[in-house]
Amino acid sequence: MTSKSASEHKTRAAERGPVALAIVTVSDTRTEETDVNARYLREQIEALGHRVVAYHLIKDEPEQVEKILESCADSDAQVVLFNGGTGISRRDRTFDVLERKLEKPLPGFGEIFRMLSYDQVGAAAMMSRATAGVYRDTVVISTPGSPAAVKLAWEKLIASELSHLAWELVK
Repeated sequence: MTSKSASEHKTRAAERGPVALAIVTVSDTRTEETDVNARYLREQIEALGHRVVAYHLIKDEPEQVEKILESCADSDAQVVLFNGGTGISRRDRTFDVLERKLEKPLPGFGEIFRMLSYDQVGAAAMMSRATAGVYRDTVVISTPGSPAAVKLAWEKLIASELSHLAWELVK
């Protein structure tokens, strides 16, 4: 299903070496010990030969989300993976901050994520505000905080395009 052009881009991107990622878990209840999403993502990232250059666990407070976004954009991270805070409850504010900050939204990420998520959770997928885009030459991806959602996003969307996403920003 991959076009010749996309295949060539992926090949060139892989030749650039490992991608530097930051993991940000947004949660009012998780601790570093109970953060299964960060543990899963770190294992997956390192298994592909990429690097985790930062890990943050923050509360779902707009000021904290914005501060961490700025910090990650100032770091060596090429890609920032947020998980949590994408729903519609009063406490879910991650999407609101990111939506204001993203300079180049990638609407296809959220659209495809919700389509894939529908197979797992049915119509409840419409309540996800998963999103992605570019902020200050850094790819930002934000998924729901459920372990199933993080795994779905990683396995079906992020892992196969990670190098390609990072490469597109520097070509």
